[in-house]
Amino acid sequence: RTGSDLGRFRCRIAIVVFDSRGNRIGCQRGPIRVAMKPESYRDSGITTRVPGDFPFDIDGQLTVFNHVNKNGLAFLFILDINLPGAKVDAREILFHVLGIDSEPPIQCNAYGTVFRCYGDYREMFDEEAKRDDGIQAVSIATPNKFHYEMAKAALLSGLHIICEKPLCFKSSEAEELDEIAKQGNLVIGVTYGYTGFPMVHQARKMIENGELGEIRIINTQFAHGFHSEEVEKDDPGTKWRVTPEVAGPTYVLGDIGTHALYLAETMVPGLTIKNLLCTRQSFVASRAPLEDNATVLMNFTNNAVGTLWASAVNAGSMHQQKIRVIGSKASIEWWDEHPNQLKYEIQGKPAQILDRGMGYLHNEDPAVASNRIGGGHAEGLFESWANLYHRYGLAIQAKIIGDDSLAENLWYPGIEAGISGIKFLEKCVESADHGSVWVDYD
Repeated sequence: RTGSDLGRFRCRIAIVVFDSRGNRIGCQRGPIRVAMKPESYRDSGITTRVPGDFPFDIDGQLTVFNHVNKNGLAFLFILDINLPGAKVDAREILFHVLGIDSEPPIQCNAYGTVFRCYGDYREMFDEEAKRDDGIQAVSIATPNKFHYEMAKAALLSGLHIICEKPLCFKSSEAEELDEIAKQGNLVIGVTYGYTGFPMVHQARKMIENGELGEIRIINTQFAHGFHSEEVEKDDPGTKWRVTPEVAGPTYVLGDIGTHALYLAETMVPGLTIKNLLCTRQSFVASRAPLEDNATVLMNFTNNAVGTLWASAVNAGSMHQQKIRVIGSKASIEWWDEHPNQLKYEIQGKPAQILDRGMGYLHNEDPAVASNRIGGGHAEGLFESWANLYHRYGLAIQAKIIGDDSLAENLWYPGIEAGISGIKFLEKCVESADHGSVWVDYD
């Protein structure tokens, strides 16, 4: 849905940022230095590092914070999302700053917004929910251990949530969050950030329209090589990911395998796993019992078959997140290192490369037409994430104004995606830990 029927709205979103070492977090204009180690996090002995860049192109200057107290700080960035027309562009997202700290507020100048300070996230949720100008949604980008408790606290305070994956450790926890969200008429978004690319949705439309014929085989992978050695000795951002108490029951399956799974679920509507077999390894032995490599075989309810490979020890590989969907008439293949192209191969004809931003695509779908720049110019992960946040904003606005049709029909990675990813991980662990046997999905 685009155009004037959307009108204008503002959605204030708090992004919780954690960095126990004062690492620099950058937007394209105005880097910000923040740090935090909450009590429960400090006691675990685990530290983490935030990604080096935020997925937004900020049109404006943000203050550089170089103050870090002895306990560290947490800043919560509030986004004002304005939708004057067809779409949100990343440059329309305004960052404002809140903080969790015991010291007086630090002076800041982020679009003139007042800086409010709270003792912890629960206090912030409670107090902001009481304000007319308070936050409306919270983006949770913490280590996995904290997702469930933070998401539940936010929902109970009447706040929409956008959470990193995996959403929780257990399906029962995710189902509880779903029930709370339904009772409160709230949105839960899950940041499967690679599914915002337009060519992913071009593939989806081609499959929906039967251009590949009957779907037979789905092969997907996310297999990089950056952890082929024990890098966690010097990298706290990897350390928590291989620590079961913080990461949960899996490493690469939960960290990157769920991205590969949801990419397949997005491209192939209605995809349902019938049963699966998983084998997983800890090639860096100190990571056991968590895996740094895993292979999953899947049978789907439509009689298609599939494989998923998740690895952090694919030495020499940069990313290798790929998917190939094979039908009875043709096949498509997409690679996230070349996200603006989609390979289309019809049996008996020359292979074609479809390019983003071109008129021959299924541009009737807003997700296919969500271009920030014309075809031939590269778009990347920032734009993909911005596309998802645009849709989260639409979903939240639909809830606010009571537009049930938009809320029900708008595509975005929501609670169903979160529950699906957790169930997949549970079944993979069940299979692998029982000697790599086939397990039924239901």
